[in-house]
Amino acid sequence: MADADPQPPREGQSPPVTAQPRKPISRDRMALLFVVMLTTAAGNTAMQSVMPSIGTALQVNDVWISLAYTWSALLWMLCAPIWARRSDKRGRKAMMALGMVGFITSMALCGIVMWFGLAGLIPAFWTLILFAVARSLYGGFGSAAPPAVQAYVAARTARSERTQALSLVASSFGLGTVIGPALAPLMVLPGLGLIGPFAAFTLFGIVTLIALRVLLPNDEPQFPARGTTYGAPYGASTADSSSDEQVVEIESHDKAGAPDTPRKNMGWWEPRLRPWIMAGILGGHAHAMILGLAGFLVLDRMHLRDTPGEGAGPVGLVLMSGAIATLLAQWGVIPRFKLGPRGAILSGVALAALGVIIFGAATDLHSIALGYAIASLGFGLFRPGFNAGASLAVSRAEQGEASGVVASVTGAAFIFAPALGVLLYNWSEWFGFAVVVGLCLAVFVISWTSLAKDEDTTKERA
Repeated sequence: MADADPQPPREGQSPPVTAQPRKPISRDRMALLFVVMLTTAAGNTAMQSVMPSIGTALQVNDVWISLAYTWSALLWMLCAPIWARRSDKRGRKAMMALGMVGFITSMALCGIVMWFGLAGLIPAFWTLILFAVARSLYGGFGSAAPPAVQAYVAARTARSERTQALSLVASSFGLGTVIGPALAPLMVLPGLGLIGPFAAFTLFGIVTLIALRVLLPNDEPQFPARGTTYGAPYGASTADSSSDEQVVEIESHDKAGAPDTPRKNMGWWEPRLRPWIMAGILGGHAHAMILGLAGFLVLDRMHLRDTPGEGAGPVGLVLMSGAIATLLAQWGVIPRFKLGPRGAILSGVALAALGVIIFGAATDLHSIALGYAIASLGFGLFRPGFNAGASLAVSRAEQGEASGVVASVTGAAFIFAPALGVLLYNWSEWFGFAVVVGLCLAVFVISWTSLAKDEDTTKERA
């Protein structure tokens, strides 16, 4: 295969030292990885575009709709590092497939539950409880796919190219967030109504899973290895001694000629990652708060609370404008200006703060979409910067660990932040938006004072 993994060295031999991966990822395989991420992103944003209308139809408070995602986000934060570590041991493809199974099962069950709820067959309270349970399958098992994709890409790209490569992967989410809201109103069909997107993306997920199984070859960890693999995310003493495949990737790139040593379990407060994690968690909360309240703001400003079935179109339009701006950031701005991690974060949160101010003051659909697009442009620069910065802060052999930490930080932002954003928005609109702007400014200060300069982080290491 084009980018086959090297064979482990014989006993007594040192692993070969290379300056970069043997070959870049082929276009066909990159396209498949792109589709895996795109499918889940499109499905989730299609769901997001109809959930405010579903909540209004069920006559439940906006906050409860946001809280229905909380358990899933908590599971994502806890499970993503576990699956990332499993991907180092079992291979990236297996974890991608597991993630797709979690997405498909969750989407199908969520659709069934909402159908019963909207039909009046079960009370609104139990509809939301069962929805949260079904959604937790995505947090628990769907979280296996993104860190596996990110680690697959990061381990096969040179340091100087990693920001752009991870930006391409991240942009699959951006494209998905364009496709999802654009298609969601078209999927609100007679007989299915607001659950149409659930049914459609369940089918799309099945097709993507089949393509992944058939077209992506089985893979093994990128580097020859020996040592200990930990079976729990944060327990450094819980070595899994029962397996014959106790492996840990050898760092043959970033520490050429250095003795082979097992890596430690990597947590949020790993010193090399700490400033990136601080920026990521604060910026992630700001982003999650805006995402959580966007649909409800559209319903309020467009006076659609009495006709929730008509809300999917305007909400989808606003979300789509933000998604297009995200693509502009990740496909245009970052490659064109060759932004490094620090530069992307600084410029991103500054733009995001400006966009949030416009979004919060908007009173018509055009200005709402404009403000949301500017904020999304900023967050579209921020997220790849955070992902790449965390990746570049550690060795190539630790990419699985780092990607798991990144995924868990991203998931942590969605535990309470969306519901908090809606709660603050319902209590005091100006205060809710002021909190988001304050978080963006805090990230700017932390990034300016604590993050390594781009010329240092992107430099190839001997």
